[in-house]
Amino acid sequence: MADDVPVLLGLLLVAAAGTGTVLVRDPVRQSFLLSLLGLALATLFLLLQAPDVALSQLAVGSVLTPLMVLLTVRKVRRRARSERREERA
Repeated sequence: MADDVPVLLGLLLVAAAGTGTVLVRDPVRQSFLLSLLGLALATLFLLLQAPDVALSQLAVGSVLTPLMVLLTVRKVRRRARSERREERA
């Protein structure tokens, strides 16, 4: 029973981070919470004795995916700004 406590805490952390990611509307904040979700999942995988999966999750889920979201949001916002400038001119 005592061995299950860290895993249950990890599951609760994953559930909280996932719920927070879904409920937040701002894409920048979503990417930050997505990074926290990836970190929580990597921790859970480590607790479940899957270090190789944890390392993959750490790289992809905590770094690359949120970075891609941030870069996409930046490009979309930049394009929208330039279109607004063209409409004014």
